[in-house]
Amino acid sequence: MLVKTTLSFVFVAVACLPGIAQNDAYNYEESKVHPISLPDPFVSLRGEAIETIRDWEYLRRGEIVSLFENEVYGQVPGDMDAIRFELASEDKLAMNGTAHLKEIDILVERKGRTIRLRLILFVPTAVTGPAPVFLLINHRDPENIDPSRQVRTGFWPAEAIIERGYAAATFHVKDVSDDNNDTFKADILNTLYPEQLEMENGMRGLGAWAWGAMRAMDYLITDGQIDVRKAAVVGHSRGGKAALWTGAQDTRWAITVSNESGCGGAALSRRRFGETVKRINTSFPYWFTDNFNRYNDQEDLLPVDQHLLVAAIAPRAVYVASASEDQWADPKGEFLSLRLGTRVHREIYKMDGSFPASLPAPESPLHLPYAGHHIRDGKHNLTPYDWERFMDFADQLFGK
Repeated sequence: MLVKTTLSFVFVAVACLPGIAQNDAYNYEESKVHPISLPDPFVSLRGEAIETIRDWEYLRRGEIVSLFENEVYGQVPGDMDAIRFELASEDKLAMNGTAHLKEIDILVERKGRTIRLRLILFVPTAVTGPAPVFLLINHRDPENIDPSRQVRTGFWPAEAIIERGYAAATFHVKDVSDDNNDTFKADILNTLYPEQLEMENGMRGLGAWAWGAMRAMDYLITDGQIDVRKAAVVGHSRGGKAALWTGAQDTRWAITVSNESGCGGAALSRRRFGETVKRINTSFPYWFTDNFNRYNDQEDLLPVDQHLLVAAIAPRAVYVASASEDQWADPKGEFLSLRLGTRVHREIYKMDGSFPASLPAPESPLHLPYAGHHIRDGKHNLTPYDWERFMDFADQLFGK
């Protein structure tokens, strides 16, 4: 039963979660952080206590997603007149016979205009029955996802994914919104949803990437070779921000993986550690909705913080990964966000497993039934080590 209060917002104080003075542009010292308060996932906007699964799923989760939509990422419109899939190419003996390659064009029509999104999909031939799948949102050079495999990088180690018994899927964000302030409006924004550009809470770059991942899932659910009950969406850095936004909205993903997503991703904005809201809005004004600019140097006024984005994914699993030398992305803030956000998994859905009180050491993966975490030694990147840990977690979750 919901408990009424007179508060429109209830904040939970977290003494170990600091922020820095607004004048200190880029802080890397924990000694300079100050206690902050975070919005409480268990209190609704009307001050109602969130105590049951029904409270969460029919009240609070929707509130949280709407707040992120309006204040941070913008709308992600789903209306379209038609969607269809065309097999552009196929190789049933790819990777020396270990994989079935399909390149699928996803065509979306709205108001007489069409865009085309290319999905690259390798399915392991050794798997009996439908295979679980990892989808990568790729924002790096297209050679990182070369379907011919003449170029192979650790950023998307498709062969290793296949060897572990998972299908490897990916698309390039340029098909939906270029990662460029001058050209991001091309593709779906100018072509399908131009009205979004006139809205202060309209879709921008990261929302477009999430839209693309959802369209990839629209295809995957039609492919009999894929077990869509066991699907994971993965993103690195800015792609990790988009992956979290995808998982928060689209309940079809069993696992959402954020790799070194930092500010506007997994890291708590109020900490102001490393990259800040003002810095990211200044450097990448096309990623977030216009409303997000209101919180430049004003993070404490945000009605959300990133732990609520993690919470919105519950009860589905969340994995957050960091790198020891990537202080710009605030590994501690990412860990705290994951620990606090997954309180919903533990307290509402009664899932087993608890987090340590302090930040785990590098190369010490933590795999709980509902969440995964690791810090890799090294710099900002997505590496085979990261992928192996993601797959270890999926093996555990899916009972492989």
